[in-house]
Amino acid sequence: MYKFLIYISYAYAIPIGRPLEYEIKKRGYEIKWFSELETAKRKLIQEELDVLNDIRDVLAYRPDIVLAAANDVPDFINALKVQIFHGFHAEKRKGEIGHFRIRGFFDLYCTQGPSTTSEFKDLQKKHRHFEVIETGWPKVDPLFPINKKSNRKVPTIMIASTFTPRLSLAYNEEVFQAIRKISETGKFRIFMVLHPKMPEAIVAKWKSLNNKHFTFFDTTDLIPLFKQADFMFADTTSAIQEFLLQRKPVVTFRHSQKKDYLIQIEEASQIDASFEKALHCPEEIMNSIEKYILQLHPYFDGRSSERLISAVIEFLHKDKSYLKRKPLNLARKYRIRKQLHYFTWKSYNRPFRK
Repeated sequence: MYKFLIYISYAYAIPIGRPLEYEIKKRGYEIKWFSELETAKRKLIQEELDVLNDIRDVLAYRPDIVLAAANDVPDFINALKVQIFHGFHAEKRKGEIGHFRIRGFFDLYCTQGPSTTSEFKDLQKKHRHFEVIETGWPKVDPLFPINKKSNRKVPTIMIASTFTPRLSLAYNEEVFQAIRKISETGKFRIFMVLHPKMPEAIVAKWKSLNNKHFTFFDTTDLIPLFKQADFMFADTTSAIQEFLLQRKPVVTFRHSQKKDYLIQIEEASQIDASFEKALHCPEEIMNSIEKYILQLHPYFDGRSSERLISAVIEFLHKDKSYLKRKPLNLARKYRIRKQLHYFTWKSYNRPFRK
């Protein structure tokens, strides 16, 4: 019998843990959830998940494996600590290392595909206190099998935006007006979601567009919307990578990087023409998408959760004496204790073995 804990910070990580919960329960193991943030905890309770109330409950639960869709995890939990990631590498800034930052808390990184595995394998050789296993990303399991291209007379666009003001299309007045005009024509059916961290004033502004052809969705469960959309309009959000796995085109507004698998525009005046281009799925774009996703996430079977759970159980029992002790990380450890209102001298710097 294994006891699992899914550890998240923000509510948008719940869809990452859902397929894992299903797989864990299917195998007859125990599973509980925890977040240190009250807003996420309320969402977990609202979705009727088995939630531990505070860190003392986590310690009393004594999990064997912690699956973390968060940057950090408390070092004083005596369990195997596994990084499962809260998103794809969004490449919002040139040379950005956030996705690959080693914070010194995890025993195992379960990577999404070759483009991230290769980077983490290099980091593993450098740091030598963790292991790397490529499993695919559980969040996208429900995306498969991929829906066939729709034959609807009215195509569907999904709009998604990041919360960073300088990167977000949601703050741009010209984009807002262009989408308003398009929504009034009835030429497209438009779905829109915004990042949960988006200011309420921006959310309210876009909600005001709701009409027969435009629907704003207040949700973190994007996959049902992905499946209905013919193409995406976005900025530099990590939702782009998830959407591309369907082999559907994405139009981006002022994306921070030049990418051959995207239809990229810089001005709102280009929106109409770019949407027409996306509808026709240009061959060169589609070929570039295919090459990209084979490096990003070459798993189209919807079984990444299954691979991940098998991998962590096997690693749990593996001889891990070859791994070095984790770094001291005193500042980060103090910050975690302060955030959780729990101070202890205990710190488990060697991988847990059952």
